[in-house]
Amino acid sequence: MSTWSPIVNIFLLSLVASLGTSLGGLIAVIHRPGRRSYGFLMGITAGVMISLSFLELVNHAWALQGFWTATIGFGLGATFMLILDYLAPHVHFGEREIRGEQGQVDSSGNPDYHPGRQRFRRMRQRNQWITDRQLVRTGLLLAIGITIHNLPEGIAVGAGFLNAPAFGIFIAAAIMLHNIPEGIATALPLCKGGVHRWDAFRVASLSGFAEPVGALLAALFLTSFKDLVPGALAFAGGVMMFLTLDELVPTAREHGHHHYTAVGIIVGSILVFVLSGIFGV
Repeated sequence: MSTWSPIVNIFLLSLVASLGTSLGGLIAVIHRPGRRSYGFLMGITAGVMISLSFLELVNHAWALQGFWTATIGFGLGATFMLILDYLAPHVHFGEREIRGEQGQVDSSGNPDYHPGRQRFRRMRQRNQWITDRQLVRTGLLLAIGITIHNLPEGIAVGAGFLNAPAFGIFIAAAIMLHNIPEGIATALPLCKGGVHRWDAFRVASLSGFAEPVGALLAALFLTSFKDLVPGALAFAGGVMMFLTLDELVPTAREHGHHHYTAVGIIVGSILVFVLSGIFGV
């Protein structure tokens, strides 16, 4: 792996990390966790993010370029996600997904026939018995949110690997653990709302594939401007912290069990400590 280009390594690492959402989606469609399990799993993903942000990303930025870089980068990352969260058209996307397109026509000689539309029509037929549109909307909004914040998570993998390969591998492993409960959180409300289970799995899987895109962009940029790597680490830490406090913890407490969420946060933090010791970072 060390003989390959760092950009290829970063892309592959982030791709492996993104598969955590696919694994989580598979778990959700095979065995739907209850309220306590859901709170515990979402607590784990929050604990991983909190520990990874402060213990590793911000701490490394501080050690490399001092407290100003760490502070400014962290603040910019949190502010960036606040603005993106405000501007992203989550609700409109969810409404379109629930309502679907009207007036679809069949493929029998119609000039408007298109293979993509046919696949979409088959998907709608599989999901015509949706029982709870609010749950479906929740799952779709979560998928959009996860897709959006997987881009900056890819930045963390890219910046971490350019700082030190072992550090990048460690970040990718921690993010993969973090992505498993996120995949569950995406697929579970879709399944409960009546969406076909394999369509729910596909939505969860696709939401993770934004991560390699973010990692690739970060790698292409930071290989030319290596002095910005510490700031990028702190930036990713700010992004993760905002997402944890704004989305993950509230979602876990609303749809899970608060005691199990707290235990999950502790377990997630312990997992990061163990990984940090294993990789020596």
